[in-house]
Amino acid sequence: MKNFAKLPYFIFISFIVLFFACNQSNGPKSNKETILKGSTTILVDETLKPIVEDQIEVFESRYEAKIKLDAKSESEVIRAFVKDTASIAVLSRTLTNEEMKVFDNKKIAPKVTKFAIDAIAFITTKNDNDTLIALQDVIAFMNGNYKGTAIKGLVFDNPNSSTVRYMNTLAGLKSIPQKGVFSFKTNDEVIKFVSQNEGMVGIVGVNWLSQPSPAMQEFVEKVTILSVKGLSDSKYYSPTQNNIAEGKYALARDLYIINCQGYSGLGMGFASFVAGDIGQRIVLKSGLLPVKIPPRKLNIRKQINKDKK
Repeated sequence: MKNFAKLPYFIFISFIVLFFACNQSNGPKSNKETILKGSTTILVDETLKPIVEDQIEVFESRYEAKIKLDAKSESEVIRAFVKDTASIAVLSRTLTNEEMKVFDNKKIAPKVTKFAIDAIAFITTKNDNDTLIALQDVIAFMNGNYKGTAIKGLVFDNPNSSTVRYMNTLAGLKSIPQKGVFSFKTNDEVIKFVSQNEGMVGIVGVNWLSQPSPAMQEFVEKVTILSVKGLSDSKYYSPTQNNIAEGKYALARDLYIINCQGYSGLGMGFASFVAGDIGQRIVLKSGLLPVKIPPRKLNIRKQINKDKK
């Protein structure tokens, strides 16, 4: 304190102010971010990218928020999520017990918000005559039984994707088969390939078909979305919102926002927005099934004004 005593009083005060200013600038991220303001990154399963892009675009237009969308395969999302690369993820499944332990050790309780029901679709080129496919035939093909089927090959987006995991689980497989099964990196690549190759069956998220980008429109118009007969069904059903809502379509899956920020940040705000009225209307428009069907507002008029002719 003797050294400080030799300094003029105003210099001493300046040191104190500078010290606290530096500490505040290095403070926790939660001091800069609120549920509706700031910036963050959201990890997204690549098969769910279109619907999340739509949600982010509207969210950013309404609030002072900037959200970076980082689309990866499901396995890559989980790996980055657990390693704390980002604290918000959009997935087609919840966390496993083993994954939950990672956050338990960090004293963080993940907040899970279910916001939509998606569907996995089977597609073929329009040059093929078939419009129907039995799920049992696809499972048999994945297990190496190629007899009695017109399927020449199955085409997935990515060997580490949620779509592959989903189908492997149905087929009782631990990894993607080496024969008769092909994989690219994105759903767009699957759609392009299938549109140009007869006998190939593509397996993609239905949102990539209901809301294609302008560059993909011509390729989507060249494929047929097949109606599917489930393992316990006698009829074939297409992946429409109505069939998904009634539980008729066999390949439906729930979608979740998982927030592990540990504080009231954009993760909480974005999840509330997506699960709210506006977010659910975006889901409805996308072709997926919202968790809550947005109500329709009717304007009742006591008097009808006839247009003059």
